[in-house]
Amino acid sequence: WMAINIFIFVWFYFLYDLGDRFFYTRHLLGYTVNAQLIIAPAAVLNFNCLLILLPVCRNLLSLVRGSFVCCGRTMRKQLDKNISFHKLVAYMIGLMTAVHIIAHLLNVERYYNSWHGEYDALSMALSRLNDSGNTTYLNPIRSTTTTPNLLVFTTIAGITGVIITLALILMITSSMEVIRRSYFEVFWFTHHLFIVFFAGLVIHGAGRIVRSQTNANPPYNITFCKDHIEDWGRKKMCPVPQFAGGFPQTWMWVIGPMVLYVCERLLRFIRYIQAVKYRKVMIRPSKVLELQLVKNGFKMDVGQYVFLNCPAISQLEWHPFTMTSAPEEDFFSVHIRSVGDWTQKLISIVEQLPEGAQGPKMGVDGPFGTASEDVFDYEVAMLVGAGIGVTPFASILKSIWYKFKDSNPELRTRKIYFYWLCRETHAFEWFADLLQVLEREMEERGMGDFLTYKLYLTGWDPSHATHVMVHADADTDVVTGLKQKTNYGRPNWDKEFEQVCQENPTSVVGTFLCGPVVLATVLSKKCVKYTDVDPRKTKFYFNKENF
Repeated sequence: WMAINIFIFVWFYFLYDLGDRFFYTRHLLGYTVNAQLIIAPAAVLNFNCLLILLPVCRNLLSLVRGSFVCCGRTMRKQLDKNISFHKLVAYMIGLMTAVHIIAHLLNVERYYNSWHGEYDALSMALSRLNDSGNTTYLNPIRSTTTTPNLLVFTTIAGITGVIITLALILMITSSMEVIRRSYFEVFWFTHHLFIVFFAGLVIHGAGRIVRSQTNANPPYNITFCKDHIEDWGRKKMCPVPQFAGGFPQTWMWVIGPMVLYVCERLLRFIRYIQAVKYRKVMIRPSKVLELQLVKNGFKMDVGQYVFLNCPAISQLEWHPFTMTSAPEEDFFSVHIRSVGDWTQKLISIVEQLPEGAQGPKMGVDGPFGTASEDVFDYEVAMLVGAGIGVTPFASILKSIWYKFKDSNPELRTRKIYFYWLCRETHAFEWFADLLQVLEREMEERGMGDFLTYKLYLTGWDPSHATHVMVHADADTDVVTGLKQKTNYGRPNWDKEFEQVCQENPTSVVGTFLCGPVVLATVLSKKCVKYTDVDPRKTKFYFNKENF
């Protein structure tokens, strides 16, 4: 992607300098970088505006991801980084927009000064060419009263440029992590300014503010005519030069992705109007809402996620939630933590429902694939969840339980290491039941070593510490009721990776994380550190959930 951007920029930067048709344009704007830095950034913008919508076409990505099942995991891992790529493309659009604007502003000033004769005679002659139809001019400033500000705010290119820039600034600033997490609605609504952005972008080129000389018959003798302004229109070899703007090209770049995105939104609408029924609604002690839903024709895989819409809260907002149910179950479930306005309102609505009543109307879009889908492609898996980030692993562990129950011969995975980090004890409650069932199931089948799980409590108070010390000799943990005792503090990841290497010396280990970026950085580095180049040794592949 970066190589293509560099190639496009360099190609158009130097292409603009070639050919006599741009000679007078280049002269009028000056032989500085100003002229070249209009065309080159515009070309890069076209390329990136083609790409910007594709990473957020979730159904398209799921289709492509499914088609790469038989291919290497590297390709699928790249598709899982769709949001990161979307951000990179947006940053490039922002950068090229800034360069494009600066070049245009400098050139507008150059146009203005050329009209007022502040440069040489050729620049003034080019600026004041007679043009009764106002179509063959070179300098867009056509009168003494036209100022740079007036040109910017009265031309198609100027007005649309201002609108595009304002929309882009609002979209980029509202996408900052702090705003997205604390004020998701602000991010959601301002991001839909992309409609204004693309509409302005398509119209922007119609302004044709950068112009070049049209072909003449007989051919125009630029070498002679540039030094003989007085002969323009008098000698056959020097007709009055005429100019035209280039044909708008942006629409050709963006029409395909726009059609794909419209289809994406239509599919989302069709899914929205499909009926969704509640099988069970439950609020867990740690302010976690569990919804068990049923929808005709709904099929899922482990670790996948859906987007939920609650019209009672907002007709437009869709929020992603990883499913905690297994594909073998006849329903799909999500666990929703109270974070942000939307989730708080949803939990508040459910709390006020009379007993036995159905929940509010819910729209469901999905399911969509994630990195966790590949967990059963590894013979050994390390699953790391932080807080509510345990949800995709609930789906995986449930599916494992069903596979063992049905004696599924297709299960390649022979060992799972599961780590769960939580700040408070309440968070363990809803998941401990599943772990108890798995713990019991493995023991009964003589496969106690199949699942190694470690729970880490990263926050506690003195009263809790005292309670733990009093019951230190109990057979089960005082927090979870499991035989595996809860650890306090954070994992020593070097120690954990060394243990995995020792117990699985020739295995390929998939490390899966659903948690914060800081933890992702740590784990990705550990995977690199403990991956041995020797093919007979342990290899780690890092995978992270991205929404």
